[in-house]
Amino acid sequence: MKKLVVYYSRTGNTKFVAEKIAEKLDADLSEVIDKKKREGKLNVLTAEYASIREKLTEIKVSKPIEEYEFIIVGTPVWAGKITPAIRKFLITNDVSDKLVAFFVTLDGDKPEKSLKNMKETATPKLLIGELAITKALERQEETEEQVTDWCNQIQKSLN
Repeated sequence: MKKLVVYYSRTGNTKFVAEKIAEKLDADLSEVIDKKKREGKLNVLTAEYASIREKLTEIKVSKPIEEYEFIIVGTPVWAGKITPAIRKFLITNDVSDKLVAFFVTLDGDKPEKSLKNMKETATPKLLIGELAITKALERQEETEEQVTDWCNQIQKSLN
């Protein structure tokens, strides 16, 4: 089964988790690039506002999903919501015939709202799993353990 980890990352937390998941599941990686500038305090505030309002943005994706059967999608949580880039990815890519898993990275707690938001935005054939990682780069060892445990559960459900 061909697997693809799709992620958006502004600060590196989500990228770190995506790379670990891809390594553990022997999956390819695809970065979603937001064409809108998201660095700097003002741009971060406008990005969070766009997330709250569930706005979309222009994106570029490094790999198309068509040839993959299992798609793992990851996003940071901004103001309790998924990023505009991942929202756009989920809206513009049909996953109704795919196995899907979602993961989020965040600084706080309560990832349930964001994961629910992802499920409502995409309509996968079958949702295999969900993962939330807090402060991934600050807690790298703990993050790697969480990812390993989650990937083991994913592998069991795929077999």
